[in-house]
Amino acid sequence: MIGRYTRAEMGRVWSEDNRFQKWLEVELAATETLAEAGIVPREAAAKLGERARIDVARINEIEAKVKHDVIAFTIAVQESVADPEAARWLHYGLTSNDVVDTAQALLVREASQLIEKDLDAFGEVLERRAWEFKDTPEIGRTHGIHAEPITFGLKVANWYAENRRDHTRFKAAAEQMAVGKISGAVGTCTHLGPEIEQKICQKLGLATAPITSQVIERDRHAQYLSTLAIVAASLERVAQEIRHLQRTEVREVEEPFGGEQRGSSAMPHKRNPVSSEQICGLARIVRSNSVAAMENIALWHERDISHSSVERVILPDSTILVDYMLHRTTEIVRNMKVFPQRMQRNLDSTRGLIFSGQLLQDLVEQGAPREDAYKWVQSHAMSAWESDTSFRDRIAADANIRKFLDEKALAHTFDLKRQLRAVDAIFRRVFGAKSSVAS
Repeated sequence: MIGRYTRAEMGRVWSEDNRFQKWLEVELAATETLAEAGIVPREAAAKLGERARIDVARINEIEAKVKHDVIAFTIAVQESVADPEAARWLHYGLTSNDVVDTAQALLVREASQLIEKDLDAFGEVLERRAWEFKDTPEIGRTHGIHAEPITFGLKVANWYAENRRDHTRFKAAAEQMAVGKISGAVGTCTHLGPEIEQKICQKLGLATAPITSQVIERDRHAQYLSTLAIVAASLERVAQEIRHLQRTEVREVEEPFGGEQRGSSAMPHKRNPVSSEQICGLARIVRSNSVAAMENIALWHERDISHSSVERVILPDSTILVDYMLHRTTEIVRNMKVFPQRMQRNLDSTRGLIFSGQLLQDLVEQGAPREDAYKWVQSHAMSAWESDTSFRDRIAADANIRKFLDEKALAHTFDLKRQLRAVDAIFRRVFGAKSSVAS
């Protein structure tokens, strides 16, 4: 499954080659730090830095025999050094998870940098399209039913605001993951000490986890995966809206459809929102992975390995999928077709019913008892709906209503611009002082 959705940069992050390379970075940072402290001979550390290499095939060959990935790794790297005196200092004072968890933090940091860029790129497209359609009227829907007017730009600006919250949440979660540990088999820093641990982590550009067991505690990972799930859900929200707006009966928006693309093997006319449907489906996988991350928090005592097999799936899968989903949704929104005339047609389709709330408010403001006013408005609304007649005409002919609202007042009640008069103010709240962006 991963292969189909992997984009090149993110795929490289989770490659076996890069994973073992990060293990080697941790090992060499440890050896170099220990040499600086006078614990490891400087000549040995220098040779390890110069000669140590990874050979994925050789590591896998050894692992097939020893059934332990870190041992296989250390044996293969020691072989590459070709100097037993220098090689014996590799992995000195470390336990497996000193290497694995710290290196995993490096991998997650690389993946997170790509996702942050994706979030920013998506935000830029949302911002541009929000301004493009800032003043394009559209019917707002609640429960799927016509409610009151909005603009399509407001809808997209709403997505943009969520994108910015996603960015803030994700950055915080990524920072929580950017910690290393060199604290030994049960977290006591017995063999190397906390000062050496901190220096090794600093050399790798990581914070030091203040306390650990043999592993970095998995609440950090659960927060990270949960945040990815929220990002995926935000993308699903956008994709689901596009799917609804692309329905034949609505047809206000349409996702991109390529020149050679075909929608159905049986019906040549079909232009299905398949990309948006794909986003919605993939969000389910990312959400389910966040549940697995929650299950990983509780481990036996100072460590078991029930979390390890899970993370080999959920960390690559979730980051790869979210990277793909962000890229794909960005392309959908960048190139989607928008049909303002259809939006206006749908806006007008209920023949004034969407102004019922404003009418009720205006009647009360002019002195009508609220309960009476509600009954008058609802009665005409229901009759207009069921008979497909003009709500505006019915209201204009009602003597009870005309006692409070003359023709000029009714024109004000049914004024679309009045309904949308706060759009500029809302945009200022969302985008700050910007007056527009280049389209």
